[in-house]
Amino acid sequence: MSQAARSSALARQRFRTAWLFLAPMLAALACVAVWPLLRTFYFSLTDASLSDLGDYGLVGFENFLVEDGGYWYGLLTDPLWWTSVRNTLVFAGASVAIETVLGVVMALVMNAAFVGRTALRAAVLVPWAIPTVVSAQMWAWMMHDQFGVLNAGLMGLGLIGEPIAWTADPDLALFSVILVDSWKTTPFVALLVLAALQMLPRDCYEAAKVDGVHPVRVFFEVTLPLIKPALVVAVIFRLLDALRVFDVVYVMTGNAEATMTMSVYARQQLVDFQDVGYGSAAATLLFLVIGVMTALYLVAVRAEMTRDMR
Repeated sequence: MSQAARSSALARQRFRTAWLFLAPMLAALACVAVWPLLRTFYFSLTDASLSDLGDYGLVGFENFLVEDGGYWYGLLTDPLWWTSVRNTLVFAGASVAIETVLGVVMALVMNAAFVGRTALRAAVLVPWAIPTVVSAQMWAWMMHDQFGVLNAGLMGLGLIGEPIAWTADPDLALFSVILVDSWKTTPFVALLVLAALQMLPRDCYEAAKVDGVHPVRVFFEVTLPLIKPALVVAVIFRLLDALRVFDVVYVMTGNAEATMTMSVYARQQLVDFQDVGYGSAAATLLFLVIGVMTALYLVAVRAEMTRDMR
């Protein structure tokens, strides 16, 4: 057998082995993700209700958009749905931007050599280790307008004259939720960036130091391009989480319109109003929005990397 034939046979064997190891994972993924997703798509085309799941029929795209007597009805005409879309996009954009900047700064600090670095790294992971529901409830009490320590501390410093209803004020509620989510998930970004920083070659920095290059310039021209792949992964994961956020918003503000996200809206339709068809339509649009936003981000990142390689 020739060398080329042996290489081809080995490649085919590795391909079959890879699929053999992937098969259990793919089967589990089909059961816990693909099947429920397909069922959601199906129910979005029905008039199913929790009060009587055994008696429903197909209605096509009426849950999304339907014309009746010259008027349009459906999810796409609901102002509250578009409010939830806007809140979700604002939440995702603001929280991911804050977490990315703070995560990089924290990673740079933790990557430096100083006494107590190990303890600092362990302490940074505490917010990420706390369950989201627990941290959201904890911050809800801290932001309470009458009993919260946040108002007490700000009033003690003379920064505010009276207690602020952080989660009840429509102008501050979304801002408050964004800050809590940033506190909770910034360590995740910092951990990924720190792992990337520890893999960087030291000779680049030694050469820059010998040439007298300013540290800020070294960061933007050496460090940032080298950690960009890890940073892209962190941003993608956080963007996916932020677009489907539910727990921190619902625990802190419930169904409040000022902070309602697409997930909270879908839950309200499914559980509170028991409208499985309409709620499934909202969940389907949520999936499509997340898919489109992720695809656009990946295309932009790929185009930027291609331009940098040229």
